[in-house]
Amino acid sequence: THCVSGCVCPHDQVLDGKGGCIAPEDCPCIHNGNSYSPGESIRVGCNTCTCRNRKWQCSEEPCLETCSVYGDGHYTTFDGKRFDFEGDCEYVLVQNYCGQQAMNQGTFSVITENIPCGTTGTTCSKSIKVFLGVSTSLSQKDGTSDGHSDVIQRTPGGKMPFQIRSMGIYLVVDTTVGLILMWDKKTSIFIKLSPSFQGHVCGLCGNYDGNGNNDFTTRSQSVVGNVLEFANSWKVSSSCPNANRTQDPCTANPYRKAWAQKQCSIITSEVFAKCHSQVEPNEYYQACVDDACACDTGGDCECFCTAVAAYAQACNEMDICISWRTPSICPLFCDYYN
Repeated sequence: THCVSGCVCPHDQVLDGKGGCIAPEDCPCIHNGNSYSPGESIRVGCNTCTCRNRKWQCSEEPCLETCSVYGDGHYTTFDGKRFDFEGDCEYVLVQNYCGQQAMNQGTFSVITENIPCGTTGTTCSKSIKVFLGVSTSLSQKDGTSDGHSDVIQRTPGGKMPFQIRSMGIYLVVDTTVGLILMWDKKTSIFIKLSPSFQGHVCGLCGNYDGNGNNDFTTRSQSVVGNVLEFANSWKVSSSCPNANRTQDPCTANPYRKAWAQKQCSIITSEVFAKCHSQVEPNEYYQACVDDACACDTGGDCECFCTAVAAYAQACNEMDICISWRTPSICPLFCDYYN
């Protein structure tokens, strides 16, 4: 129905924003700047939301939270706390062997091995080990181009407590204990954990209790404010030296700074505009600049692309899919991956 008298609608209708009049119950719902008609549904995380009477009505299924590690030691815990840590050792990312009472009751542990990947003291995660119960251990290692995985130990004749599949550029490990691990076979790791483990895990991924302020809980269950004290407590071998804060990579390699800033500006550009209000881009941008400066021994594209892909993945977690790759920016061979 068109509006009349200078776009004034009848008393029982409202403007639709397009020069017409509609009934109030026919008004759309808005999500991430997009309009959806009554009856349309969208996915938000693991829940389905349906537009009814101008409001979203959503299911309330408990969703798996994500801990991410990417590039030159950039961590985001299950509770959303971000920090940077560079240590040359093996570290516990997440486990449910926490506290004195739970040490003998845990069912899983995920360990990452960090190795130097630049001349400025930067380190990258290059190997992952997943321990499930007392019978199965899965090791995944990067082989410079394609990663591989090995089952190190298992119960004879027993059913494997995990499945391995490929999803795009990621190798995905689905376990039967409520843990999903995604790995890009290089330096990005995403761990999704069932809500049943809330408050019952520990490690560099935090304690998953909904409060990011106490995520820096050491192996001895002390809450500290220092990143190094927290992260060093989770090294697997006591023979590894404690990590110290490294030099700013862009200060060490000033000739790379302008290039890094130009390349990484894609994160704060219009390309990701739809995501900016949902996922703060500046921290991802700075992490991208640091990594692009740090990769001074080759792998320019890998470090830059990994950093941008981490932001794209965070956007995807918010149900915002950005097509940012082009033939000249971090291209993928889709036919091969499909």
